[in-house]
Amino acid sequence: MTAPVTLHGYRFSVYHRIARMALAEKAVDHAVTEVDPFDPALPATWVRMHPFGRVPVLAHGDFHLYETAAITRYIDAAFPGPVLTPTPAKALARMAQVIAIADNYGYRPLVRQVFAHGVFRPANGQPGDPTEVATGLEAAVPVLSALDRIAEEGLILTGTAITLADCHLAPMIAYFTAAPDGARALDRTPALAAWWDRLSRQPSVRQTDPGLPNSDN
Repeated sequence: MTAPVTLHGYRFSVYHRIARMALAEKAVDHAVTEVDPFDPALPATWVRMHPFGRVPVLAHGDFHLYETAAITRYIDAAFPGPVLTPTPAKALARMAQVIAIADNYGYRPLVRQVFAHGVFRPANGQPGDPTEVATGLEAAVPVLSALDRIAEEGLILTGTAITLADCHLAPMIAYFTAAPDGARALDRTPALAAWWDRLSRQPSVRQTDPGLPNSDN
């Protein structure tokens, strides 16, 4: 009997969506449990699953795993389906590089600043800070430029041969381009924009779209 798979996470978290995309690409049958890491009443049982109180956590039978990059690597290795980790050394290195760029340099300006203050907070009935949006747009320029050069190289970020780099970057770009200024910024990086145009039509991207607060999505 196959061990059940459950992904515990927060609907609007890009890291939760990254894991969901990997599961969708591998066609893994799984359940999803909603956990809001911002809830001050987060139960102690959750801290035992994730000692840092964040999301997501993958449960595969009695095996529990946190940290998104570890989760997606496990999903790719543990389940049948298309291989999401390239074999050639250069492509493998680029995949790791894109994931690191997204985490270390992209997440804050793309998601926490441009999307959160330009889209998410207003959709949730809260005021956004235009200064945060402007600062995020400025910080996004070198991030997008670096990713554009990688996409132009053609080893990964092709929009056709899906890797864990696509799964990791797509939710951040989806949020960033939900802001009109973010979409315009992406258009100034043609190779990356072409990648996103192709990838945004991928079923795993459409199926994992969390929508926005107070929307019907």
